[in-house]
Amino acid sequence: MTEPATVDELAARIRSLMAERAVVVVGIAGYGGAGKTTLARALAERLPAARVRGDDFLDPLGSRTASDDWVALHRDELAAVLAALRAGEPARFRPVDWATCGRQPEQLAPAAHVQLVDAVGLLHPRLLPLLDLAVWVDVPLEVAVERGMRRDRQAGNDHDALWREVWAPTERAFERRFRPREAADVRVAGGR
Repeated sequence: MTEPATVDELAARIRSLMAERAVVVVGIAGYGGAGKTTLARALAERLPAARVRGDDFLDPLGSRTASDDWVALHRDELAAVLAALRAGEPARFRPVDWATCGRQPEQLAPAAHVQLVDAVGLLHPRLLPLLDLAVWVDVPLEVAVERGMRRDRQAGNDHDALWREVWAPTERAFERRFRPREAADVRVAGGR
């Protein structure tokens, strides 16, 4: 059963894992617009942590097609990065470039005691074994979609049709297929 927690309670739980392990990989999942990045930043303020952005592994062209498993997330690449980081090694990767739909130059994800990774489609059977703690940012899908549309509009991007016609249906299908909320160890309210 998924336990509800505040940000401070979650940070305390991660600290207890830090006492047991050389590296703690924390997966932060939730709908697009739920507040995954906000939570990752709040945790990074409380912990000595590095962050892997799931958007660096999300194909911008592939994300324009609905699927039942967030097929646009390059899970094999993300898994390779997480496996290296779990082993205490830095990991090289080439982030996707949302402006060109290509790839950016190679980057290095640094080794750290705590690794935070936030992404849609993260609580998937391919990635769950690589997470020491799976977190679900808990907000209703309708609220997350509205937040995401507002965020994109403020950034000068009108993705309303994508949110309604592709991303929300993909979230619903992923939820039906993989039950990410139930797969999480901890739930954190995604309030702002």
